[in-house]
Amino acid sequence: ATSGEDVSTEDDVPPAAADVAGGAHLLGFSDEILLHILSHVPSIDLVLNVRHTCRKLAALCLDKSLVHTVLLQKDYQASEDKVKQLVKEIGREIQQLNMAGCYWLSGSTIEHVARCRGLVKVNLSGCHLTSLRLSKVLSALQHLRSLAIDVSPGFDASQLSSECKATLSRVRELKQTLFTPSYGVVPCCASLQKLLLYFEILDRTREGAVLSGQLMVGQSNVPHYQNLRVFYARLAPGYINQEVVRLYLAVLSDRTPENLHAFLISVPGSFAESGATKNLLDSMARNVALDALQLPKSWLNGSSLLQHMKFNNPFYFSFSRCTLSGGHLIQRVINGGKDLRSLASLNLSGCVHCLSPDSLLRKAEDAIDSSILETLVAGCCNLRHLNLSAAHHHSAEGPGGHLCQLLARLRHLRSLSLPVCSVADAAAWADRVPVQPVMRAVPRGFGKKVRIGVQTCPSPFLGQAAPQPSSVFWSLLKNLPFLEHLELIGSNFSSAMPRNEPAIRNSLPPCSRAQNVGDSEVGAIGQLAFLRHLTLAQLPGILTGSGLVSIGLQCQQLQSLSLANLGMMGKVVYMPALSDMLKHCRRLKDLRLEQPYFSANAQFFQALSQCASLQRLCLVSRSGSLQPEAVLAFMARCPHVVVCHMFTGESLATCKNLQQSLLRSFQAERPALNVVIFPLLHEGLTDVIRDVPMVHLDEITLFKSRVAEEPPNLWW
Repeated sequence: ATSGEDVSTEDDVPPAAADVAGGAHLLGFSDEILLHILSHVPSIDLVLNVRHTCRKLAALCLDKSLVHTVLLQKDYQASEDKVKQLVKEIGREIQQLNMAGCYWLSGSTIEHVARCRGLVKVNLSGCHLTSLRLSKVLSALQHLRSLAIDVSPGFDASQLSSECKATLSRVRELKQTLFTPSYGVVPCCASLQKLLLYFEILDRTREGAVLSGQLMVGQSNVPHYQNLRVFYARLAPGYINQEVVRLYLAVLSDRTPENLHAFLISVPGSFAESGATKNLLDSMARNVALDALQLPKSWLNGSSLLQHMKFNNPFYFSFSRCTLSGGHLIQRVINGGKDLRSLASLNLSGCVHCLSPDSLLRKAEDAIDSSILETLVAGCCNLRHLNLSAAHHHSAEGPGGHLCQLLARLRHLRSLSLPVCSVADAAAWADRVPVQPVMRAVPRGFGKKVRIGVQTCPSPFLGQAAPQPSSVFWSLLKNLPFLEHLELIGSNFSSAMPRNEPAIRNSLPPCSRAQNVGDSEVGAIGQLAFLRHLTLAQLPGILTGSGLVSIGLQCQQLQSLSLANLGMMGKVVYMPALSDMLKHCRRLKDLRLEQPYFSANAQFFQALSQCASLQRLCLVSRSGSLQPEAVLAFMARCPHVVVCHMFTGESLATCKNLQQSLLRSFQAERPALNVVIFPLLHEGLTDVIRDVPMVHLDEITLFKSRVAEEPPNLWW
């Protein structure tokens, strides 16, 4: 039924439905069970459709437990008219509203949020809002305590009304994404307890003008930090982002909030420590006890800072890319094995020495010190999220000391990121006889040849992948049956699509030990019945991809899949297996595929069309090709797909024509449709990327490790 139909009587039950299960009917369940079922229905469907089916559902659909919190994030079917109608019907009841990433809605539609006068929490990140519209919305929300917004070029705090500023003065939690140098609304928020800042400012405008943080001078009064409990800043690459975050930190360095308990700064690359930041860190070491910490690597490297920091039941640590030795990890973080049962999330990605003794002269092929990992596992026994990627964590041969065997003791793990080489069986690696690769030519197109290395030693992964109960990786996954997020990423992997830079044309070769991780290990992932998110990157040992079929058949909860550089680089060897896998991925919503020379042909898109829930597709392929007719047919067969990003070796003309055809054919019926078809190595790629909605750019277009990237429950 549609929202325009009259409410039927309770007796108006379709005869066919009434006969289901021998007379049992859905409406025969208790209200408690029905409310639980209805909680999984999107808010718009619930209010505009389900509510109009019968009187019982009409009452239940308006239950406070269902209408107090409305989630429109990633509800790509939420059109302008539907959102307006939803607000009209239940706006007064809504207390929490999440519209994050609703980039397709106009500013005039977002303005209707002002009618939800009882709002306590609202997320408008990624929505189109001018300063004047923001002022109008916030002026009406007197009960608001939590706010998330974007600050875009043209933002002017002087346009905010006194009523708007009064609302902001009561806001306790603020998430602000900055696309221009600005303090945004921070100076108006006198009661802030949680401040999340995302810096997405580009160094140059579209016209080529260089931006500067000096634009902020005289823009506002000093921000209010006296009540701050959580400070979080995440920076995209670029000098301007570092310049602007220093202006925010300068205030903190003058006086550290007494109740500060979480201090997190995520910075790619180097971020030099200044006098102000040193004063801030010294003040924190003296005056506060933290339960969450993340600092730029240059602030920690060679520093005794961790020795002086005080922690109180910490739940999150990130030392990503820091030069943190195993000795420092145990002595300064875990306090020699002190009980850290409170720690739920630990990010050690890029910490190449964190499982080794204090010597920083360690080579990549050197084995880890298993006693360090054993101390870590024993001290942090309740870990739910662990990231050990971007490093060579090789295990020595011997009983019980393999990394996989030790991690198997962390039974509470829900997400795990590991380097590919770390899961190789130490014994199998030791038995291998090193041989020089034989160079063979693989034909490409019109007689073109690409030279690739093929190992001459016999592989244990020929034929169909069968689980190997004797392998340490198989045993690890058997002991972590509730794992929901798994990443296996090659130690030397780097995506061809970095942030704010031209595409990478060359990549580092994979770790030699990764050759020993192939189809059988991938097949072992099929044990994870609750797996929702899977990333496999730089696995040169893949020969047929047969392990992918096991995952498709057995991991029926899989929602997002990211595959990159599987098998030898000169030829896509796993195409038949991938096609078989996709036929079984009924719940798959996101697929990211990065593979040189990939042919996005009719066979691929025919298989992909069977992923009935697919919403977002990103294909990155240096020297890859695509068939425009196959893409159009795929989009026609998959009505839920709203993101189609393809970066290949096709010409600019071919890409533009296909992009225009897709938009012309499907934009009207899919308001959230975002299509980007562009040559991967074209010099204009950076300018094209900047127009991609942040929600898609961050979640699927760009490759990154996501395990323990942020503290759990940082926002919604």
